[in-house]
This record gives sequence, C-alpha cells and structure tokens, in this order.
Amino acid sequence: MSDIPSGSGVSGIVEAAPALLGSLRLPADKSVGQRALLFTAMGSGTAEITLDRPGEDVLSMASALQTLGAVRSIDTDTEGMVRVLVRGGGTLKAASLPGGGGETLDCGNAGTTMRLLTGALAGRPGGATLIGDDSLSSRPMERVAAPLRSAGADVTTTDGHAPVVIRGRRPLTATDHELVVASAQVIGCLTLAALAAKGTTTITVPGPTRDHTERMLAWLGAPVRREGPLTTVQGPAGFAVRPISVPGDISSAAGWLVAGALHPDAHIIIEDVGLNPSRTGIIDVLRDMGADIKVASGGPTEDCPEPVGTITVDGGHPLHAIDLAGDRVADIIDELPLIAVAMAAAEGVSTLRDAGELRVKESDRIELVVENLLAVGANAEEREDGWVISRGTPRDAPIRAAADHRIAMSFAIAALAGVAGTVAIDDPASAAVSYPTFWTDMEGLIR
Repeated sequence: MSDIPSGSGVSGIVEAAPALLGSLRLPADKSVGQRALLFTAMGSGTAEITLDRPGEDVLSMASALQTLGAVRSIDTDTEGMVRVLVRGGGTLKAASLPGGGGETLDCGNAGTTMRLLTGALAGRPGGATLIGDDSLSSRPMERVAAPLRSAGADVTTTDGHAPVVIRGRRPLTATDHELVVASAQVIGCLTLAALAAKGTTTITVPGPTRDHTERMLAWLGAPVRREGPLTTVQGPAGFAVRPISVPGDISSAAGWLVAGALHPDAHIIIEDVGLNPSRTGIIDVLRDMGADIKVASGGPTEDCPEPVGTITVDGGHPLHAIDLAGDRVADIIDELPLIAVAMAAAEGVSTLRDAGELRVKESDRIELVVENLLAVGANAEEREDGWVISRGTPRDAPIRAAADHRIAMSFAIAALAGVAGTVAIDDPASAAVSYPTFWTDMEGLIR
C-alpha cells in the first residue's frame, strides 16, 4: 500500500495483505467522546476529558464548545493523547451551556455534534446558529427541530437542513415525544432539552437505539432513565461534572474485525475498546456468519460509564451468508458498509432490509456500497432499504468514497482481505473524520 498523506484529494492504493497480525489501541469513541465534552460543558464544575487520538468529529465538538467559552485548554502529548479541560456552564439544579448568545458554531461533518447541540442550546438563554460542511448541510435536521418546537423551543432550519438557528428560551415544556425514527441522536437532543423543562419528559422510540446519552447522564447524577424503548427525564435538573476517560471506538474496531474474519492468515487483538451492548452487534453478526471472535469484557471503570474490554479475531474460518432486517439493523447501522464487504466474501446470498437510514448518512451508503461492490467484482443489487450481495470474482477498481469515511475504510478493508483486487480510493483522508490513524494502523498489521 502506498503512503497516504493527510489532506483531501490524495488517492490511496490498497492491495491484499500476505497476513494481518498484531495488536491495536483505537482512537477515542466518537459517540462517547462528543457526549463527554458536551455534557461536561453543561454541568457544574470543571473536569478533564481524556481522548486517545480523537477524530475530526470529536474535535468539531471541542471547537464548538471552545467558541462558547467552555473549553479552558487542550493539551496533546507525543503519543496523541488529548486532554481537554472543560468548564461547565450549569449548576447542580440547572444544566446549561456557557456563552452570551448569538454565537455561530461550526459542527464540521459531525451530525451528532449538531443535533445534540441543538437540544442543549434550546433551553439556554440566548441562542446560536449551527453550521456544517456540505455533507452535514444536506442531512435532515427537522427530525430534531420539530419535536423541540413541540416542547416550546424556538428552532429554525434552512429548508429542513443546516444552518440551524436556535433562539434559546426558558422554561421549556415537559412533553411526551413519540418518535417515528429510532435515533440515538434525536433521543439525545430531546433529553438535553428536557433538562431545562419543568416536569417529566418521556421519549418513546419504535425500535432499539444506542444508550450513550442516558448512560452517561445518569452516571453524572442527572435524573435520566432508560427502560427499553422509553427514556424519562425529570426536569429542571443539573449535575456535577466528573473526569472522563473515553474508551476506544468499537466502530473503528469493526474494520479490523471484518479484515481478520475474512483473511486466511490473521490474528488481531484490539485492546481497551468500548463494549456498550448497544454497539456490539457487529460481533454478533460476524459470529453468526462463522467468524472466530473472542471478547474479554470488563465493566464500567471509575472514569467512564461504558464497559471496556479486549477483542481478538482469528482468520481462516469460512463465512456463510446472512439475512439482516428489523430491530437488529439499528445496532449495526454504522458498520453496515463493512458487513456488506463480509457478505461479498461469504458463501451464499446475503440480504439487508429495513436500513433506509443509510441513505441519509454522510452519503447515500446504499447506493455507494452497491456501486463500489460491483466495481470490485462482487454481485450486488440495490434495494430501497438495503441490498442483496453474493460472492463474485475480485478485480482491481477505483473506489468512489464521496468523502464518506466509512465507505473509504470499508473498501480499503475489502482490498486488504482479498474481497477486491487492488483498489484506488479517491479520498482516503476522509477516514480522519472518525479514525485519524486508520492508515498507520493498517500498515502496522500487514506482515
């Protein structure tokens, strides 16, 4: 594989590896990292957030909070460990962000940052305007703005997208929200707004979602509870901040789990990775397909509410087809492009349904996955809410990533594990959104 310098527009050439052997520590979980920074900025007191080589989405949250005056310092050591000192703008009785109002906050490519900030700002006196890059500006924001309005918030979108203008006000109204889409970002947004509303707010979703917001806020002492599809918030409420050490990102681990499962000569150990039960669906899917994956799980640590552990994957085990649909899809939504690569290596015909949410991510991931699988020689058919995939004959091909980090990394893994021939990825630098050391870590595993 060629060296991949940082910066957009630099093509990366990836080919099959003779073997994949070694151990890795992954960058800080971007879902947990963004929440750790934001919740600390809303709490009472000052605390340090520790992040191992955070991706651009986490840094976008840090930058937005710096604009608000919440970030006191950012220190990075020679190993890439980043320590962010955050001063909260809230009290023990009322969570709130600091700042005077009227700020313009750049969320970069981070949908989580934009949606959570919208909820956090909805009950803060003053207001702010949230902007993002072209990709983020095409993503749907009415899914948070509309329910916030029903709670009395003053939120305006631009034809349903960013820029999003929030004119903060207190008090908001405690509301019973019945969501149409099962989205952790929407739950998180409404939960943060509910901290500024007097009374009991309930949020009900039609299917499973991640629980990072509820888990962390409850750990910090906020009156937030998650029971199945129901989240309950008793407001108004605040909480005291605590130092938080963010674990490695299991979504980043997913690439190496797929590479290790597909490669005939692989032994990969992934250390200190987050093992939130709502995020380990990728392990279950690969095991169901026949992969050899072992997990040594620990519980939450003193400085993080998320369970942390070690994952080991060994190659050399044939995979078979799988059919994915329904509630199971929500647990693996970010990993589905990688699972598509595994499907293209498996014996038999695999299907995916009920994954229409993929069309409103950083790209239309259904379209791009199928387009690129066909390019590298797999059999793939696009469906409205998923795809049908089976093994083909690997061949060399250019890969159109459309600046989507998950597409770029997925097809690098496809080539590395021999599902594709040699590939030329048009935007390898996009991996930095979630995994800035992806290419370096890849080189370290190749033997």
